[in-house]
Amino acid sequence: MTGTLPGFPWDTLAAAKAEAGAHPDGIADLSVGTPVDPVAPVIREALASVADAPGYPTTAGTPALQEAALAALGRRFGIGSGHGAPRLGMVPAIGTKEMIASLPSHLGLGAQDTVVIPELAYPTYEVGALLAGARPVRADGTAQLGPAPVTMIFINSPANPSGRILGVDHLRKVVDWARQRGAIVVSDECYLGLAWDAEAVSILDERVHGGDVTGLIAIHSLSKTSSLASYRAGFAAGDPALLGELLEVRKHAGLMLPLPVQAAMVAALTDDAHEAEQRERYRRRRAVLRPAVLKAGFRIDDSDGGLYLWATRDEPCRDTVDRLAALGILVAPGDFYGPRGARHVRMALTASDDRIAAAADRLADAA
Repeated sequence: MTGTLPGFPWDTLAAAKAEAGAHPDGIADLSVGTPVDPVAPVIREALASVADAPGYPTTAGTPALQEAALAALGRRFGIGSGHGAPRLGMVPAIGTKEMIASLPSHLGLGAQDTVVIPELAYPTYEVGALLAGARPVRADGTAQLGPAPVTMIFINSPANPSGRILGVDHLRKVVDWARQRGAIVVSDECYLGLAWDAEAVSILDERVHGGDVTGLIAIHSLSKTSSLASYRAGFAAGDPALLGELLEVRKHAGLMLPLPVQAAMVAALTDDAHEAEQRERYRRRRAVLRPAVLKAGFRIDDSDGGLYLWATRDEPCRDTVDRLAALGILVAPGDFYGPRGARHVRMALTASDDRIAAAADRLADAA
């Protein structure tokens, strides 16, 4: 099976990382979206409060977690909160990367199936299709697919790497197209709470699905908005029947989120203050880095949401990586995310304030 998978992309950055790391003031690593900010005390206290729990947790999650997740979707994004809104199912994930990579297999896809992924895409969508033995196809619009039979469609808004936000009309067209063909739509919404220049809308918004969530799954993560990447805390919400099938498979596979992490998730999903504070940190970092990138001669495309600047100098992305590494700045080459990224780089806003400021200063000096 490993022979069918692409190489792990970050392994190709070793030389650039070494060069950037040799900078006298240290590396400004903007290549990976890894949170660096402290976990809120309310979350850490909740985690510790369940440390003495010797029994097995449930795959479905505690009733408190189920309730907190769905309530947060309603409170933060207006999902499922209206009168007569459809019932939603919810399944915890041991990190959303695990959920995305296993979803095609767990829902029974195989060699006869086609999985559509964005033309610029987080690599795990393709990996999930390949692990299931399905055929991944890159396309951003339904017109590109024509009459081809499709079983599953992955979408991502705000997108990684580009920060592109899909509007209500676009999402509705995807849902309508998928329903005409009996395809499942999986919407990666890990950055939904990090919209900057446009409204970010869930696939579970009633304006998109018209009161029917059949065939729709939204993936949510606490890694970025609550700085819980190390907790591996996320969940899927949407079509109760579809998520019921998924839950049965995950029960057999023993995919259980540890009970202390479930308690931490309840705290994170219930407390909106820490999420707002973290969002403000990212907004400030964006306000520092974005003008410096533009002043240094880059063009920034999309980047209306999420935690990245999608930048280009209209040159091969690896040349840009090398150019920035010489300044002590490490970024991700756009070709990590598909052929369309060959002339862009991705700059993450997840570095510390100090490292973001260092990158901005170095870009200004080189402009």
